Amino acid sequence: MVTEVRAAPPVTTPAGTATLTTTVPKEYVHRAAVSEVFLTGWRQTATDTCTVTAQWPRAHTFYGPAGGFHDPLLFSETLRQTVPLLSHAVYGAPMDHRQIWRDLRVVLHPEALRAGTTPAELELRIRCSDVEQRAGVLRGMRMEVAATSDGRHLATASTTFSSHGRALYRRLRGTCPEPEQAMAAAVEMPAPLSPELVGRDRPHDVVLSPRGDDGRWQLRVHTLHPIIFDHPYDHAPGMLLLEAARQAAQHELGPAPVLATGIEAVFHRYAELDAPSWVAAESLGEGRVRVTVEQHDALAFECAVTTHPATD
Repeated sequence: MVTEVRAAPPVTTPAGTATLTTTVPKEYVHRAAVSEVFLTGWRQTATDTCTVTAQWPRAHTFYGPAGGFHDPLLFSETLRQTVPLLSHAVYGAPMDHRQIWRDLRVVLHPEALRAGTTPAELELRIRCSDVEQRAGVLRGMRMEVAATSDGRHLATASTTFSSHGRALYRRLRGTCPEPEQAMAAAVEMPAPLSPELVGRDRPHDVVLSPRGDDGRWQLRVHTLHPIIFDHPYDHAPGMLLLEAARQAAQHELGPAPVLATGIEAVFHRYAELDAPSWVAAESLGEGRVRVTVEQHDALAFECAVTTHPATD
């Protein structure tokens, strides 16, 4: 089959008004709860170039502020939401197509993470490249992002992902069951680490178990968690793996709280729900930690986390 690389078709988006704000449809960002949709709009500004707006709440049950700063992983989740949004709304991917992360790089400016007295208003300027289409259907692309928060430089980021229709996705997943059955068969969840060791205040939100004799943590797959598992998955969600990396970095660099202001992540393979995944961390010096997630002795995910002191 011949692979075509083409620009996005022109799309006209309603301009709306300056005084009315709402979120984008939750279906566009693959969330079940409207309350978990952070994106508020989008427009195509040129061929393969878009601007996306978002709003961060002053508080959140999972991505909550700490030390006067917004949670840096709010940006990763915001960026994750732009992947299906642009895939469906701009590049015409059918709504049942799934987008799968290949890699993610984020560099955040700590001062722009400071939480204010009003919700943070974000603007993401996005350039899409390596747009792969087959028979006119999106198969994947790369996005480069420059973001501001309340007019201040917030972050630069890049990510690549693939996009698969249901039939192809099922072939790629082989014998893996449908999401509801996969979650029902998830490995038994071990006890959590003490929350204060990983920058959390509730055991419910801890995704690492106490270390074993080999120095690794078992990943806690809490399929009833209302944010991480907002809807059924047949694998460990990418945001769960990023949260594991953040918590592992905090554990290695604590006890003083740190902000995960830099992420360089590669998603090598799916981490299945019905087998344990093992998390390891290695300090790289100067506030950087390399985190890996392995399953069945194979590398599923790796991430270099760069941190900044979370001091107000």
